[in-house]
Amino acid sequence: MTKIREVAAYLESIAPPVYQESYDNAGLIVGDPNAEVRGVLFCLDSTEAIIEEAIRKQCNLVIAHHPIVFRGLKRLTGRNYVERVVMQAIRHGIAIYAIHTNLDNVYFQGVNSKIAGRLGLLDTRLLAPKANLKKLSVLVPPAGSEPLREALFAAGAERVEAAGQLSFTDQSGSGQARVKLEAFFSSGKEGRMLAALSAAGNGQQLAYELVSIENANAAVGSGMVGRLPEPMEEKAFLQHLKQAMNASCIRHTRLLGQKVETVALCGGAGGFLLGNAKAAGAQFFVTADYKYHEFFDADGQLVIADIGHYESEQFTIELLYDIICQKFSNFAARCTEAVTNPVHYYY
Repeated sequence: MTKIREVAAYLESIAPPVYQESYDNAGLIVGDPNAEVRGVLFCLDSTEAIIEEAIRKQCNLVIAHHPIVFRGLKRLTGRNYVERVVMQAIRHGIAIYAIHTNLDNVYFQGVNSKIAGRLGLLDTRLLAPKANLKKLSVLVPPAGSEPLREALFAAGAERVEAAGQLSFTDQSGSGQARVKLEAFFSSGKEGRMLAALSAAGNGQQLAYELVSIENANAAVGSGMVGRLPEPMEEKAFLQHLKQAMNASCIRHTRLLGQKVETVALCGGAGGFLLGNAKAAGAQFFVTADYKYHEFFDADGQLVIADIGHYESEQFTIELLYDIICQKFSNFAARCTEAVTNPVHYYY
């Protein structure tokens, strides 16, 4: 039987927790990591309706995009929906796992690649790739390679790869074997990485090399940009966007009377990437959660299209379902039938 921690580990191999933003709270929020998985329910938001659906469908693991808990809970009295959801989940033995900005920030199998796929974009790339990476290369005895690999991940490594095995003869004439591990991490985590390396040596100095990687990490970052197979008129693209993303309506800045070929996007609140979208030469920037005065920032350089937060990320449910079903087949996996969008429209 598969345990919850095994499902979590697989998700984190695709979207490591170190990729999440500082304000986020991704990971296992409620539940026993050693419990066996009987069924999984995928959703965007862990609401009371979702927990009730999980109970009906005999799912003891809810995998959500948005965390139900962002800040620490000082008491559980049921005074708001967050407390009620946590209490209800604990009462019925249901675990809640969230995979949020870490899934936003990966190129492969990420939130934005799912959106780009629905829009049919080609030649996609990250809109704001993360930079300031470092690489730690270390030679370690084969028996210690896996413990060191786990320690480096725990210290904040974004990726750890085995780069081969070396054999040499020491001064005594004895043959020695070493595995070369390469760990990639952001520069701010250098102290923790070296501390993990020192602890793994058990008093012995492990040979290592530390180098800076000047180019941006093309597989980790925010937003996405790509091109349409064929240029489209602006109104035709708006219709395409509405249908592809199942959006009830689109709030947008004034149309500029130009063909649409390059499209920038970001699931959820992506206004912070407007400058990147302009720099990428996009004619449209598709995102959500724009405020009135922020629309002026388009400044006639592109069209901002706000399709709604839920609408921009709703297909993450399908994405997570596909990710899990590719790996596991010994438990039921279900996409929620509930629409958790708190925003309603009157036509």
